[in-house]
Amino acid sequence: MRKLLDLLYDGAAWLAALFMVGLLAMVLLSIVSRLAHFHVPGTDAYAGYLMAGCGFLALAHTLKRGEHIRVTLLLSHLHGRARRAMEIWALGAATALAALFAFYSARLAWQSRQFNDISTSNDATPLWIPQLAMAAGALILLVAFVDEWVLELRGLRKPPAAGDEPSRNE
Repeated sequence: MRKLLDLLYDGAAWLAALFMVGLLAMVLLSIVSRLAHFHVPGTDAYAGYLMAGCGFLALAHTLKRGEHIRVTLLLSHLHGRARRAMEIWALGAATALAALFAFYSARLAWQSRQFNDISTSNDATPLWIPQLAMAAGALILLVAFVDEWVLELRGLRKPPAAGDEPSRNE
């Protein structure tokens, strides 16, 4: 099961990287077309869709690598059972919020499909297509939070030490 979950997180990260390359292509196309005095419609909109998809698809991978911003002011003063209880509570709350986020993201994409909602820019893209990346990223983030929560409940999760966090900022 661990290999499957890691494959899911890594696959989402690779897809986010692919979206980032697509974002670069859209920006370069926009710059080159402006310099060559022609216009490619929709480049700004597609760059935005790709940026959003990149951000959402990378969330779970970032969480699993311990790179999300954590406020450890309270945790740094807790030890033993109190610290573990706070970790469990925080991961439970994060899991609940991620579940709401995944549900409403998926519902937004579904409703956009039902109502045939299209972009207001000149590309007229059906909005459910770019919203799928947001919904998929939110769902994978939910899986990652459930994974972290279960690992913490089983005593298998190793949170980053309080002193490690500043050294990881580059």
